[in-house]
Amino acid sequence: MQQGKAMSESDASIDELLATHGLRRTTMARAVLKWLLTHRDHSWTHAELLAALQQDATLAVDRVTLYRLLDRLSQVGLLLCTVDADRVRHYRAVSEAAGAVPRFECQACHRNFELEGKAVQLERAAKSALRALESIGHHGLSVDLSVRGVCADCSPGQAGAAASRRQHP
Repeated sequence: MQQGKAMSESDASIDELLATHGLRRTTMARAVLKWLLTHRDHSWTHAELLAALQQDATLAVDRVTLYRLLDRLSQVGLLLCTVDADRVRHYRAVSEAAGAVPRFECQACHRNFELEGKAVQLERAAKSALRALESIGHHGLSVDLSVRGVCADCSPGQAGAAASRRQHP
């Protein structure tokens, strides 16, 4: 009984998010947003999302509709869309305050890490970037800092070093 109540509250908050951002509360929109909110620690490609959503036999997933929906969710700020070095788009759900938190995305496993521990230094860098823009006549309003690279778990050199540290304390 409790689990059903939590599920309906979650569905209600998803409906509220969609309505607040001027989007229709379709079955597909609900399913996509719910999936991405549940799996916030990963950036999903269109193909990955399509495969994941197709596992739900009750959901008729159309790849073109999914593309359009991902674009709409990104345009209204519910998703962060990034493009990797191979020009593949990756999507992930963001909270209202997520734009203010610097992020690191691993290009190998596509996990996302919030860089809150270094926020002060990164905020200084962002302010410096805004000042540089102003010096050439542009007026920047905000900086969304997203660093892409390879995380410690995926880095070949780091994996060997981590295994060595485990063997030799």
